[in-house]
Amino acid sequence: MRFDTIGLKAPTVLLPKKGVDLTKWSVVACDQFTSQPEYWEKAKSIVGNNPSTLNLIFPEVYLESKTHNRDELIGSINQHMKKYLDQNILIPQKPGFILVDRQTPHTPSRKGLIVALDLEKYDYNKGSQTLIRATEGTVLDRLPPRIKIRKNAPIELPHIMVLIDDPGRTVIEPLFHKNLELIYDFDLMLDGGHIKTYRVDEPGLVKTVADTITALSSKEMMASKYGSTENGILLYAMGDGNHSLATAKAIWEDLKKTANKQDIMDHPARYALVELVNVHDAGLTFEPIHRVLFHVQADSLLKAMKNHFEKLGSSLTKTVFTSVGTAEKELKNFIPKKTEHIIAFVAEGVSGFISIENPKLNLAVGTLQSFLDDYLVSHKETKIDYIHGTGVVTDLGSQQGNMGFYLPAMAKQDLFKTVYLDGALPRKTFSMGEACEKRYYLECRSILPA
Repeated sequence: MRFDTIGLKAPTVLLPKKGVDLTKWSVVACDQFTSQPEYWEKAKSIVGNNPSTLNLIFPEVYLESKTHNRDELIGSINQHMKKYLDQNILIPQKPGFILVDRQTPHTPSRKGLIVALDLEKYDYNKGSQTLIRATEGTVLDRLPPRIKIRKNAPIELPHIMVLIDDPGRTVIEPLFHKNLELIYDFDLMLDGGHIKTYRVDEPGLVKTVADTITALSSKEMMASKYGSTENGILLYAMGDGNHSLATAKAIWEDLKKTANKQDIMDHPARYALVELVNVHDAGLTFEPIHRVLFHVQADSLLKAMKNHFEKLGSSLTKTVFTSVGTAEKELKNFIPKKTEHIIAFVAEGVSGFISIENPKLNLAVGTLQSFLDDYLVSHKETKIDYIHGTGVVTDLGSQQGNMGFYLPAMAKQDLFKTVYLDGALPRKTFSMGEACEKRYYLECRSILPA
């Protein structure tokens, strides 16, 4: 069942067979806990020799690891994919959607719908006016290892979450009032919470979902919500997994170059499996993504930052506390002026916050990132990681040779309008929830031709 005008397809999903321990099968998105190898080692100990999506992904904590050979790990991933198919550990379902009810340590319910989206309707490049759009800049350097994994993979498994702007709650929420077959109901490992999934495969109900999504895609709806129709129709906005969807797009474009145009358009790799989530869902929270720098001298960096912003016509002042963690607490009670951005920091034995007066960018995250991008070019020894959760920033940033920056959250209600009118946000602007709330791998889909 395809609905080409809205880039939607009811996929044939692969699910683990009965008897598979789902708590061991399902692991968190590969781009989480990237500075905490102990998390992934603990996941390994939980999984043991059981079937698990841990064997089907490349945890990004190992991307720069000297003890994990990248090519060997990718080869193991592809072997396990083939093994799980050959041994019927993954079983194809009737074409349809899957309704998701996710409980996390921070919310009793976050609702989603597993669908396939048409990569022909997606363009991550700046200025895109496609139905599916990136919400942040795509870093092309992050694609090659992901492309290498997917290029020879027989299946895909998503941690991608795509948002819809449905203030009337017309698409996903009504499905919970239907009499649907329960598929899974289990606890997720390592504080991931609990998940229930339901089957949505009755043709009439699938069409109803498509009709309600279609209703969100009119020019009248764009004018009503965003006050403009000049930038086309924005129906889907990336939430999590921007680079994973960009990887799927890159593979798809390469396939089209080497195949018969008419035959290739029915190839399974034209689509990507994602979870749709309503940006207005009460269980969906936007959290800031913080920064931690490694191999850096805090005093030197702050001097460089001051010079950077003064050259731009802005001014920088800083307040320093001799207690680690004080800045984060003080910042919560600080109300910045309209003409300044406030960014808290932590380093070894000290914390504080920086005030940048008359910034040239709209968001504090953009102001900080513009400096960091320049600084990292001229300081090759310094590395950066993007962190979910202030506690990890404090722990890592306060260690010798490190420095952490805490950033404010953006209002989720502003996302679609900002992307529609201004384009993609600065890189790593927001996170949908804490690290443990990210999507856990569960469903798969074949991306090989029949």
